[in-house]
Amino acid sequence: MKCIRISALILCACLIPRAWAQQPAANALNNWSEFHRTNMERFNPYEVALNIHNVPSLQLKWSYATAGSVYSSPAVANGVVYVGSEDNNVYALNATTGAKLWSYSTLGPVYTSPAVANGVVYFGSNDFNVYALNAATGAKLWSYATGSAVDTSPTVANGVVYVGSQDGDIYALSATTGAKLWSYVVADLDSSPAVADGVVYVGGGDGIYALNSATGAKLWNRTIGVVYSSPAVANGVVYVGSYDCYIYALSAKTGALLWAFFSGTSVSSSPAVANGVVYIGAEGYSVDALNARTGARLWIYGTGGGVSSPAVANGVIYVGSGDNNVYALNAATGAKLRSYATGGLVYSSPAVADGVVYIGSNDFHIYAFSLPAPEQQ
Repeated sequence: MKCIRISALILCACLIPRAWAQQPAANALNNWSEFHRTNMERFNPYEVALNIHNVPSLQLKWSYATAGSVYSSPAVANGVVYVGSEDNNVYALNATTGAKLWSYSTLGPVYTSPAVANGVVYFGSNDFNVYALNAATGAKLWSYATGSAVDTSPTVANGVVYVGSQDGDIYALSATTGAKLWSYVVADLDSSPAVADGVVYVGGGDGIYALNSATGAKLWNRTIGVVYSSPAVANGVVYVGSYDCYIYALSAKTGALLWAFFSGTSVSSSPAVANGVVYIGAEGYSVDALNARTGARLWIYGTGGGVSSPAVANGVIYVGSGDNNVYALNAATGAKLRSYATGGLVYSSPAVADGVVYIGSNDFHIYAFSLPAPEQQ
């Protein structure tokens, strides 16, 4: 997750068309609880508030100022937004108001995107540690020391936290105690792991690896160049970008090549997959939509800077760009529906939950966008 290597690290939206005072309790199914959104696809199938018709009316709901750039992609769970900052902190913010609930300080920048599971927030820091905090209070439950900076985002599955470190290891840690269950060396590790059907998929300096999630045993390795992109897994296929300028579709079971699309520029953004389409950003300042079965390009949208990892919800693609903007695009056509200019590069990847789009910016802020209340329309 570099490249915007750091954007995929963070790799590397929407809103309800009524007043927030009348909003029902957050739907847990609609949470965006980790970088991949638990389904490993960066796709929220439960979000229905926003659509291609009302997204042009998105407006700023709130913003929260940190003391550093925000590369981290927000996690949203049960009415709380969790996000890291280059100011060494992880923040918990009220999803409705943006008010700070708590913050936790580490000894290094927090570039990773938090993962929230069973009342616990997991994240890595450049102080070499993986942390587990009580999601309600921010109290530390445990930490695990690796051999280098932890700037890949954790994935939590079946009571295990999977996370990579720049020491070259991917770790499997007990979600309850932080005890190491296994580790596996992956050269030049800067990709966040995806976990599906008992397999951990992660990129490295010599391609992509598939590891047994229980033991860490290698199942296969496909050499496809340097992979900082975090894999997306859907319908038995692994989709991932590479620094060799290709976007790949591989058999999740064997690693066999299904197709490769030449993007013309290096790709460290992580794909989103929805409704038979792969959406991915490239360092050549564009968002591509590809047929998930064939790899044929369906459309391309150009921005003025490198592109973060997209998020998909209800027919809309949300993405940040190095041109300082957050974009909402029609998922079917690539047409721009809305853009919002922040005061800095936007390499944070969006999260979309309960009618709100959340994203960070290098202008030190975390942003939330929603539809206006009825009396404002």
